[in-house]
Amino acid sequence: MKLGTLLAAFLLIVSSLFAQDSEELMRGPDGGTHYFVDGISVRPLPGQPFSGRSTTDWTRTFEDGSVVSTHLFAMVARDGQGRIYREGRYSVPVNSDQEPRRFRFKIADPITHTLTICIVASRSCTVTSYFAPTSFTLRPVGPFDDGKRSLARESLGNDVMDGINVVGTRETITINAGVIGNSQVLSITREFWYSPELQVNLAITRKDPREGTQVVRVHEVSRSEPDPNLFKVPDGYTVHDLRNNAPKTAN
Repeated sequence: MKLGTLLAAFLLIVSSLFAQDSEELMRGPDGGTHYFVDGISVRPLPGQPFSGRSTTDWTRTFEDGSVVSTHLFAMVARDGQGRIYREGRYSVPVNSDQEPRRFRFKIADPITHTLTICIVASRSCTVTSYFAPTSFTLRPVGPFDDGKRSLARESLGNDVMDGINVVGTRETITINAGVIGNSQVLSITREFWYSPELQVNLAITRKDPREGTQVVRVHEVSRSEPDPNLFKVPDGYTVHDLRNNAPKTAN
């Protein structure tokens, strides 16, 4: 057999094997699993300005005993008009010296009824309608969801955080076996330290066997009027008003 014929046959075999391996390694896209921890909830209440540094510590223990602990901080503020500014930052390992990177910020305005969400990487914002409640009603204790779940509530007394009086409450939600695919009864506890003056929880601890322990706390609380520039879209950001689909650039 000629050398050229042997080389052609060899290349054909190699290409056939490569194609077979490529087919075996092929797959479709994977949406993945995304985790997010809600911080404190702030209502658009006028006449009660404050600002602070909100931290979130999240600890999860897995079946093999390994523990994953992450941390982030983000600024939160509400001005005298009831406008709310909130940052979104990525979590970092709890023992890391990295600064959590800001990827988003939101401005909620109850006067213009607009919610502006800005993405830092693309320097772009979208504006949608905003109508948030200013009142909140506690769920009554006892069974709910047709008796599948039950809520218990107890007082933790009074305390002071950053010079602000707070009231403590612990809630325990019991979920019957089988309600969410759980083989046994599931208990979730949440502790709140609430400021009646600001009408905001300054600390929350959530303990859920599905999600681990989440501790949210507002530090360095100031009751002064926040910087008004927080409630403006920065220069150079493109704004897309989805209420009328008219893009524009912030001045």
